[in-house]
Parts: sequence; structure tokens; C-alpha cells
Amino acid sequence: MFNSRLGCSSISFRHQDLPTALRTIDGLGFEEIDLGALPGVCDHVPYELDFDGVSAVTAQLAASGLRVRSVNGDIGDLNAVLDDGQRAARARHLDALLTLTAKTGAKALVLPCGALSHDPVHSVEDDLDTIAAQLTGAGQRAAEFGVELWTESLHFLRFCWNLDRAEQLAARLAGTGVGIVMDFSHIVAAGEDPLEYIGRHEGRIAHVHLRDAVPGNINLSIGNGRADFAAGLGSLAAAGYEGHFSLELETRDVTHDERPAAAAKAASFISDLI
Repeated sequence: MFNSRLGCSSISFRHQDLPTALRTIDGLGFEEIDLGALPGVCDHVPYELDFDGVSAVTAQLAASGLRVRSVNGDIGDLNAVLDDGQRAARARHLDALLTLTAKTGAKALVLPCGALSHDPVHSVEDDLDTIAAQLTGAGQRAAEFGVELWTESLHFLRFCWNLDRAEQLAARLAGTGVGIVMDFSHIVAAGEDPLEYIGRHEGRIAHVHLRDAVPGNINLSIGNGRADFAAGLGSLAAAGYEGHFSLELETRDVTHDERPAAAAKAASFISDLI
């Protein structure tokens, strides 16, 4: 029904439990999802993820018949200072998310680009070094599970919130195998230009999230903000991007009852552009 490279994040229907969200997404005609596993944003995956939790989520996904492109997770603030116990807990959480990623057949685990704060713990340079080291280590661990590691950068609410910091992080990750997830809404919310972002990240973008925005607000339905998706998707194609896209419609301008129709409308619009 929609372009085969276009999926829908389960975050779009975070108000529903996972089986219901999967039925909604499947009923709309999507064949692929990004699985939301972000504490405080989407509880489709338990934060305290153990073997039973992995098995339950994997079974629900298998029953849905939907492909999983990526698992969008969080293992804590990557620029935080941790003690030995906290580092061990982070390693266990990472392994649980990587186990889920592998068992669901997803291509990659996505991690954030630092804390939910623009302020550094030490300095911008030191924090970027720490985040890059954490992502590089997570990427090496991901390879042992047979999956990739991506980071969503820039992210308007997190440490790498603007084009300058995103570019600096990408430079630190060059050659590590860690991919970059581009999100139109975060770029626009930061007052940046998606076309400039694409130019500065050419060859590094592994996946693309789609939602609309205006400066300062990431939570708008496609068509209700300032993102120029026609120009952006055209620029990606011209740059040789062959990856997939996901509607991540964590929007605040429609009711829950209106959300399925809004997702279908957005999917038709984006499919025509792809």
C-alpha cells in the first residue's frame, strides 16, 4: 500500500499497548516498524528488560507479521559519569536491548546522542569524546550480536542538539561503523536546515525519521510544520541514500482517535515523494 522503504514507528501509537499498536500499524497497510523502547516516551518494551521480557516482545512482533527495521532504545546518559556498578548495569541493559534487536530480526539498535540536556557535564569537547567512546563501544558489542548500532543525532532535546554538535560527533564516529539517524523534526526544531544537514552527513545517514516541526516544537503532524520533505527527500536521493524511512508521529496536534488517519495520510504523501 505504501512504499516498501517506509515504515511506522510504534512510538506513533504509544498510547496503545504493543499488540494493539502492531494491529493498528498492520491495519493501515505498513509492512515495517521501528520499535520504540524509550523509557518515559514509549513503554512498548519494558525498561527492566530480562529474558522473559525479550521473549514476550519477540513473540508479539512475530505474531504481527511486521518486519522490524530498528529498535529505538536508551541505556542512559552517554555523557554521564558512572561508577563501577552503574557501568555494569549499563552493560547488562545494552546486552538485553541487543538481544531483542537480534531476535526480532532488526537491522540495528538506535541509541541517543547524549543526555536530555544541552549543558555539558565537563566541557563540550570532553562530553563529545565520552559520547563517541560509549557509542563506539556499543557498536563493537552490537557487531558481536550480528546487528548494527546507530545514533539519532542531531536530537533537539539532547546534548547533540544542533548541527555543529552533530557534525562534531559524526566526525568522532567516522570509521567506527556507527550509523547516523536523521530526524527532520529535530533539525527543524533546532532552527537548522535539513539540506545542510544532509550535505554535512553525506554517506553517513543510515536511517531517517519523519515528523514535522517548527523551531522549538518537534511534535507536529506532517504538513503542519516547516519541514520541506520534498526538498529533503530529493536531496537524500541525489546523495545516493538507499536506506529506509520511518514515520515517528509522536504528535500533539491530533487526538488519539485521529491518529490512524493522520498516519495513513502522511504515509501516502511520503510514499509519493520517495
